[in-house]
Amino acid sequence: MTQTVLVAGVGMIPFSKPGASPSYTDMGAEAVRLALKDAGLDYDKVQMAFTGYVYGDSTCGQTVLYEIGRSGIPVINVNNNCSTGSTALYLAREAVRCGQVECALAVGFEQMQAGALKSAWDDRPRPRARFMPILERLTADAHDVPQALRGFGGAGREHMERYGTRLDTFAAVRAKASRHAANNPLALFKNVVSTEDVMNDKVVWPGVMTRLMACPPTCGAAAAIICSETFARKHGLRTDVQILAQSMTTDPVESFDPPSMISYVGFHMAQAGARMVYEEAGIGPQDIRVCELHDCFAHNELLSYEALGFCPIGGAEKFILDGDNTYGGRVVTNPSGGLLSKGHPLGATGLAQCYELTQQLRGNADKRQVEGVQVALQHNLGLGGACVITMYGKR
Repeated sequence: MTQTVLVAGVGMIPFSKPGASPSYTDMGAEAVRLALKDAGLDYDKVQMAFTGYVYGDSTCGQTVLYEIGRSGIPVINVNNNCSTGSTALYLAREAVRCGQVECALAVGFEQMQAGALKSAWDDRPRPRARFMPILERLTADAHDVPQALRGFGGAGREHMERYGTRLDTFAAVRAKASRHAANNPLALFKNVVSTEDVMNDKVVWPGVMTRLMACPPTCGAAAAIICSETFARKHGLRTDVQILAQSMTTDPVESFDPPSMISYVGFHMAQAGARMVYEEAGIGPQDIRVCELHDCFAHNELLSYEALGFCPIGGAEKFILDGDNTYGGRVVTNPSGGLLSKGHPLGATGLAQCYELTQQLRGNADKRQVEGVQVALQHNLGLGGACVITMYGKR
């Protein structure tokens, strides 16, 4: 028999630029303390922990949690690229749902370096090396562009070529993110920029992307206490936010065959994962009013509208221009400011999304609050690949 799974507590610290943050140890521990305080729970009641980070040595998770206590519980370290935080959440939910434990902790943290993402290893095969010829062939004109930017920028360019999407539509996505982040005290960038500001920023790929269309390297941490309803009632915890459904997908054949940059950056993973979650929850995209999605680049936010079913394939530009991605529209996307403005500490991002949506469902999001929220959707993508989709519900 599976258990009803609740989000009993969440914690998040303000995100910051590389070089300006505390150590990952301090950041992760503080996020856990905040989640425990929010839940009203002592650490010795946590029965299992999943710790997510991308850039760090083995057992960094234990190093963080030993700052909280040494209770002897299992600690599982997780690395799933940019979906690391939501992978930790997925594992915590599964442990509770299947009855392995009654209460689990998921924490994600990242102490990043400035500049473009890069591997720490150059003496072994790179992830996705088998499929790199697709990127090389379809973006052959962008050899000097960093790989992540090249991938998502190439996908955006493909959307422009297929559907006539304009570059300033991507700029409008970034401008929307800045307006949302202005109301988020935990976001890295709170300054509001216009579509024109984004278009006039430094060009990093002519005709494809300006600097403001890409998320910044960021440091930060977030955590969640996940438990069964029985455990919550026994210990007097909150029972008002439930994980209704969740999926994790990896790349299907369609990600690479036929070659397409839109497919290459995870469109089919997201599409398949969303369908699974909608089916499990019995809730369709037409019922979603708030969503935290993986806007590592403005281009991917636009693509994700279509993958998640918020609009038809090829219809994302109209969705944006009609204002359906913000307050007063159909789906308020990234009320937190998203990765573009809130920041993207890789291991923490999925749990920061959980933090925001939990606040929305509780009605505690202050100026960011979306009215009448009953369900909320989370989309967290990691190339390599893994995509985690989570549906939350208000009880």
